[in-house]
Amino acid sequence: MASSLKHGEFIGSLDCGTTSVRFIVFDKHADILAQHQIEFPQYYPHPGWHDHDAVEIQDHSNKCIEEATAELEKAGWAKESIKVIGITNQRETTVAWSRKTGKPLCKAIVWTDSRTKNTVAHYEHKLQTVGIEVAPGVWKKGEEGTAALRDITGLPLSTYFSAIKLRWMIDNYAEVSLAHEADDLLFGTVESWVAYNLLGGVETGIHICEVTNASRTLLLNTTTLQWEQSLVDFFGLRSSILPKLVSTSEVYGNVAYGSLKGVPIGGLVGDQQGALIGNKCLNQGEAKCTYGTGAFLLFCTGNEIVESKHGLLSTVAYQAGPDAKPVYALEGSIAVAGSAIKWLRDTMGLIDSAGQVNDLAAKEPDTGGVYFVTAFSGLLAPYWDSGAAGLLIGVSQYTNPSHIARATLEANAFQTRAIIESMKLDSGSDLKHLKVDGGMTNGDLCMQILADTGGFTVIRPEMRESTALGAALCAGSAIKLFGWDLSKPETLAEVNTKGNTEFAPGKEDVERADKWKKWQNAVERSKGWDEGVDA
Repeated sequence: MASSLKHGEFIGSLDCGTTSVRFIVFDKHADILAQHQIEFPQYYPHPGWHDHDAVEIQDHSNKCIEEATAELEKAGWAKESIKVIGITNQRETTVAWSRKTGKPLCKAIVWTDSRTKNTVAHYEHKLQTVGIEVAPGVWKKGEEGTAALRDITGLPLSTYFSAIKLRWMIDNYAEVSLAHEADDLLFGTVESWVAYNLLGGVETGIHICEVTNASRTLLLNTTTLQWEQSLVDFFGLRSSILPKLVSTSEVYGNVAYGSLKGVPIGGLVGDQQGALIGNKCLNQGEAKCTYGTGAFLLFCTGNEIVESKHGLLSTVAYQAGPDAKPVYALEGSIAVAGSAIKWLRDTMGLIDSAGQVNDLAAKEPDTGGVYFVTAFSGLLAPYWDSGAAGLLIGVSQYTNPSHIARATLEANAFQTRAIIESMKLDSGSDLKHLKVDGGMTNGDLCMQILADTGGFTVIRPEMRESTALGAALCAGSAIKLFGWDLSKPETLAEVNTKGNTEFAPGKEDVERADKWKKWQNAVERSKGWDEGVDA
């Protein structure tokens, strides 16, 4: 049987998302040859809490690799055709495990989690009163301290980022605190945890973190691409718990077990940066938005860091190799996108499947005056209000489920526009079109509402597994497979060239402006609802 299998040159991509893990095998044109996907449990032990079991993520990753590899062989291809693996992951989600045992010390805290409001308040107070040491004996506090933090990391203090979650773990879980004191604690984001295990776990001890993920921790100096000791000290952490920093595209080691034992892992990238790469938005001025559980809009700014004055984040887009110059991006993050549709399905029972939201919304030509601010865990960019609450406003006896479904799709579009308005102000240029991917983009109505609300053309590629493809491109580039080189975008010209669907704005400017004004009013009413945050 094995001798009759064909041999090719393919790339495996392990996509560890917020709700599922999948392994996809791509060829040089980004055609999918095999794949397997498994959803994993979500844990919500208290209001505002969101946990994952890191062991479940790893077990599902292993199974997806095995099942997709078996599917590849059933299709007539030898497993040895997979020449390299890339990994992409939900960012900010924080994992703490034991150096001695290699086992998690507690559940992972997911990026959407908002339990750390008091931790944020504590460090905001510390930043104002004590500050951070930006050079030996030189301290910045108050507004200068806030500005210094942004200068170093590109980020604000927020429940969103990993260092805050890690600090909460140390302060609230005895196992994590004891491990930290005993220097038995290893910290990482999801790609760090998955790579650690695939590369041999305790036996090899390969503890790494890729720079796009590191740039979401509040601990990375995005200019030097090194851990910033002043911030490690500011959060009261041991330097020894931090992983070794690596680039987005290089060989980190070989898979230690399973069907793909010996295959190199050559790409690690945070999911949103992976989607930027998969959409080939590698040049300054190109932008994409991924609509999954949340929504994430990245605007490539080239080799220069653009500091946002309008509520966005400056982040690392990718680093094409250990010695390559980093490429940066402006990012706007929406905490709730596809998860609002799941709420309509699972909690409210308005639809039986996520895909039905477009059909339900299409039954009405508008929302009947309803606006839905989907601030289930506060608001992220450009508002940054962790105390904001979800708000349905404009509800009357006339309101029906179709109005609410349509308002849910509009909420996604309004929040996207808010980010793009900020990007225009920061970059000084208009956005002509927006490339999109992710589960929500399957609905034509959802995409048309996005174009109508934003006033720009939406471009949806035929092959929309952009996040997994981005990790594959990083991995292929690491071994120069097919001549790919992430630092030379022209070498990827033949990748993912299938047709696009374009959605042009159809609404009149006056109508668009009126709805935009009412949305902004709704957001203002949702802000600051949860004021019970102590410093």
